[in-house]
Order: sequence, then C-alpha cells, then structure tokens
Amino acid sequence: SLQLTANGVLLAVLSGGLTSGVGYTAWYAALPRLGAVKAASLQLTVPVLALIAGVVILGEAIAGASLLPASTILIGVALSISGSTSRSP
Repeated sequence: SLQLTANGVLLAVLSGGLTSGVGYTAWYAALPRLGAVKAASLQLTVPVLALIAGVVILGEAIAGASLLPASTILIGVALSISGSTSRSP
C-alpha cells in the first residue's frame, strides 16, 4: 500500500527541484561553448548516463539488452561530434 507523508513529499519535491536546478544550471552554462551540433548530440547521451548512474549509485545490474542500445548511442554521438569539427562550410 502507498503511504504519503508530508515530510516524504516535501523531501521528494526539494530533492527533485534541487537536482534539476543544478543540472539545468550546469547545462546552460556549458551550452554556449558547445555549439548546436555538439549540444544536440550530447543530449542523446542522457539515457546512457542514467544507466551508468543506476549501476554506480544504486548498484543495479546491467541488463544485457541495454548494452547494444547504449553502445549504439555512444558511437553515434562520437561520430556526430568528430564529424562536426572536420567539416568546412
């Protein structure tokens, strides 16, 4: 059964707001230095970062089914970023 307490809800809202605020502040501070292609490509790594955080912070096991999509995302981002610096208009 689900039990909500005022203290639990307050802590959840504060921790979610705090972590989101810190994340957005860091992202928008770095954004002007990245450029459009790099910024768009790096946003695609969020699911991979969540996977890694789940393993490191929460001790979750990596499912074999998540390795192929994660590696595909990282390879695609690497190709996108490396290709964006070598092209001239």
